[in-house]
Amino acid sequence: MAEGKEKDKDKEVSANEAPLPPLQEGNEKELAEAKDRLLRMAAEFDNYKKKMAKDMDASRTMGKAELVKALLPALDEFEMALYALGNSAKSDCNVKGMEMVFSNVLGTLRSAGLREIEAKGKYDPYRHEIVMTRESEEAEGTILEVVRKGYSFNDLMLRPSAVIVSKKTDVLNEKEEENKK
Repeated sequence: MAEGKEKDKDKEVSANEAPLPPLQEGNEKELAEAKDRLLRMAAEFDNYKKKMAKDMDASRTMGKAELVKALLPALDEFEMALYALGNSAKSDCNVKGMEMVFSNVLGTLRSAGLREIEAKGKYDPYRHEIVMTRESEEAEGTILEVVRKGYSFNDLMLRPSAVIVSKKTDVLNEKEEENKK
């Protein structure tokens, strides 16, 4: 019986090693078409994998951004509490402890991609929200004060800065109108 199994194995090996029959002209064309389809499918699959990886990365970023956006009010309140503690007669130990906690939370969020929006100079409608105007001798549209900080997360706007901007005083406006006449 052992000899019978060995003979079967020899037949399988010899069948696997046998040369392929010569391709006929029509078969060569079919083979080329099948190879072309296979290459196209492989390329499409590779593109699909890349697109899915990109979509997954974008989904992760959006998920993180939503979490950080939900934490912004708590961050604002924490900052206001620190400001109030700094102005009160509480012990420096409590203030230092709160500042350390705030610094750690803010540092963690920054390392994840949170950035404060710069709110100095001229008003930018893409980054700032005007909540009030105030007469000033500054050039019109200059940011005078930040009411609420704005934040972005990995170049995604979470919240614009709420700002007070300048407008020309009535005296200056009257002088300009007189000069035009």
